[in-house]
Amino acid sequence: MTDISASLVASLRSRTGVSILECKKALEEANGDEEKAIELLRKRGIAQASKKAAREQSEGSVFAHEENGAAALVFLKCETDFVARDDNFKALGQELAETLCKEGTEAAQALAESKLPDAVQKLGENITLGEMHRIEAPTLGYYVHSNGKIGVLVGMDSGDTAVAKDVAMHAAAMNPEYVSPDDVTTEAVEGEKNIWKEQLAKEGKPAEIMEKIMLGKEKKFREESALLTQNFVKDPSITVEKHLNGATISGYVRISVG
Repeated sequence: MTDISASLVASLRSRTGVSILECKKALEEANGDEEKAIELLRKRGIAQASKKAAREQSEGSVFAHEENGAAALVFLKCETDFVARDDNFKALGQELAETLCKEGTEAAQALAESKLPDAVQKLGENITLGEMHRIEAPTLGYYVHSNGKIGVLVGMDSGDTAVAKDVAMHAAAMNPEYVSPDDVTTEAVEGEKNIWKEQLAKEGKPAEIMEKIMLGKEKKFREESALLTQNFVKDPSITVEKHLNGATISGYVRISVG
């Protein structure tokens, strides 16, 4: 008889939603062939999740947790907003965020592997673990929008949590892709330059001032794309960097559903 490893059983359980005992039995009968084991389980009418595994998950919710100098953000994916609003789905997402925060990525992934198959069977949709992020910093702030569709983590080297949360709320609203203007990629700038060149050519701008205009547009694009140089939502007369009052952002993550 083929030796059936625990990881192979876990993989089959994740794909089918069937109990560990039934998965092990099917794998033994299939001599370790996972696809044959799935076929056996389907014939017995007990495989559920495998039928849903290919279905698209365009919905879900973001969950956050902060504790002991660490904060975590988890995106749990599903097929419909109806399931995303289910209390069982929310409880699982929050448990994953807490586990990630306290114990790290491996523990969160292990928890997902053990609990997702049952969630799939109970809620009747394909449910998978999406993005996971964990930040450690002296000062932390997070924000999850009331509908669970946007979540932000901010870590700072100093300052207070109220400022960090302010910045997280700002990022949720304004969607900066980068922390600093210097972080904006060359690819992103070049893509915009092609558009600017076409626009300026149509406007008939003289060649001698084109370069100066392009430099100005690039500076503005970098500043508008970066968290630090955006006008602060709560007080547009200052930038986010000014609101930090000397603190430095050491970690930044934003997750958006859809």
